Amino acid sequence: MVKTLLLTVALLLSLPLHALTKLSASVDKNPALRGEAVTLEITADAKVATDALNFRVLEQHFTVMLPSISTSTQIINGQASQSTRWRVVLLPKASGDFTIPAFTLQGLTTEPINVQILDGSVAKNANNNQQLFLEAELEPQQLYVQQLGYYQVTIYFNGDLQRGSLSEPQLDDASISQVGQDVEGSKLVNGIRYRTITRRYAVTPQRSGNYTILPPTFSGEMLDRDSARYNYFAATKTVLQQAQPIDVKVNAIPDSFPGDWLVAGLVTLTEEWNPNIDELKQGEPVTRIITLSAVDVAENQLPELKQGFPDGLRLYQEQPQAKSAERSGRLVAQKIFTTAVIANKAGVLELPEVALPWWNSQTNKLDYAKLPARTLTVAASAVSSSNNADVADSQLTQTDSQSVIPVSQPNYGVEASSWQWNYLTTLMLALWLLSLFIIYVWLQLKTPAKQQLNLHSRVAFNSNVLKRACEQGDPQLARDELLRFAHQQLDTRCLSISELSNIITAAELKQQLTSLNSALYGNSNEKWQGAQLWQAWQQYHTTKTATALKSSLPPLYPT
Repeated sequence: MVKTLLLTVALLLSLPLHALTKLSASVDKNPALRGEAVTLEITADAKVATDALNFRVLEQHFTVMLPSISTSTQIINGQASQSTRWRVVLLPKASGDFTIPAFTLQGLTTEPINVQILDGSVAKNANNNQQLFLEAELEPQQLYVQQLGYYQVTIYFNGDLQRGSLSEPQLDDASISQVGQDVEGSKLVNGIRYRTITRRYAVTPQRSGNYTILPPTFSGEMLDRDSARYNYFAATKTVLQQAQPIDVKVNAIPDSFPGDWLVAGLVTLTEEWNPNIDELKQGEPVTRIITLSAVDVAENQLPELKQGFPDGLRLYQEQPQAKSAERSGRLVAQKIFTTAVIANKAGVLELPEVALPWWNSQTNKLDYAKLPARTLTVAASAVSSSNNADVADSQLTQTDSQSVIPVSQPNYGVEASSWQWNYLTTLMLALWLLSLFIIYVWLQLKTPAKQQLNLHSRVAFNSNVLKRACEQGDPQLARDELLRFAHQQLDTRCLSISELSNIITAAELKQQLTSLNSALYGNSNEKWQGAQLWQAWQQYHTTKTATALKSSLPPLYPT
């Protein structure tokens, strides 16, 4: 057997390098469907450099995947032959008739190949013979600049899908992000029940013009039905499919649109006062909350709101808060505007109408979200209006410095004097300081008792337990004993092996602690072997004990 093997190796080493005499090219299907993968195979009857061919010439009409290259050697009746094979997966970018050009290598040239790619309508009718295919759609078909559209891709399959991955669609001068989670379901196509996986994306173009959305590509592994009929251990086959490209027209912002551009499916404005009021009181703060809600809009697209408050009011506005969420596959965004309002003088105030212009994507027309005008009556306070307003103003200014606007503030100036207010404040401060002092004393009395309890109840470090853990390959038990060793003999409370490794100076033990940490928290399925850790710990412990003993003994020959 050994002689036969040596003879075969010697024969292979003695083979001469054959010159290239034949170069051929072929495709696995023709015609092909738009969105269906076509495999180009080029074979040379000699062993040549794997980078001898350049496939970038195909990128004009196809998406070119990474080529798969293989070489082989055969010996039949003493005659040796060699070959090199390139397999390249091509995804058509459009339907039509295309030519795969000739490839030249060492003076030999392949024949050009004419490939016919069928359009989407023909592809849909032919899908009943496929185990897996993709469909994509865009809603709406036309978009405005900064309008959010929904791109949806659905994977249809009626076989056993083992694994797979889906790339993202691409559109120039646009932002694309996934909306929600993938949705699984089923659907009948040409009388065949397919399982489906649907993924939605939010597409927001930033420039006007005519564009093409490059579709996502799905690559995965499916169970081979033919091998599954005769073999219990069925093989899998690679599947590669791409959805059809979609052309989209992006319209420019209308020149006649007033204000900041906002295009949405629905926009509403709601108003809330806290506390709910029919009448304002001079000097007392109230909070006005306006909520701007929009459908098919991202939160960063919501504009600022001009409320147009009249004179005679002091205003303290918070930073607007924006958020968004997904509802039934669509994005809903909200922006909340909060303003604290203080009336300076008694009388009647007219709050003007709040109107926000927006472009209705459903009707393709200009629309307005409105809050009606409102008349407020301000009642005079019992004390000086200017003094009362200054008190409320100082309260709001103080809280505003902490980035918090109160919903409402009690009016202490109406029935209480400034001396009473200062007295109550002083009393509350004293009670607060007293409570802090009581908590501090209580913690000081409680802490020593707890520490003493822990000292009496802790488990002592046992080197035999550590040895047993290393012999049995138990990383958890080894970790626990090493942490006890650090606490009781190194006087260091370590919470993890990483902290213990930082204070250990011995290189060998430090390396074994790193290996133990990897066994505890790594992804390896191999069983941890602790023999080297036990040996490193013994060496470290012996060295440490000898050093401590040497430092404690007096010198043999004192000077």
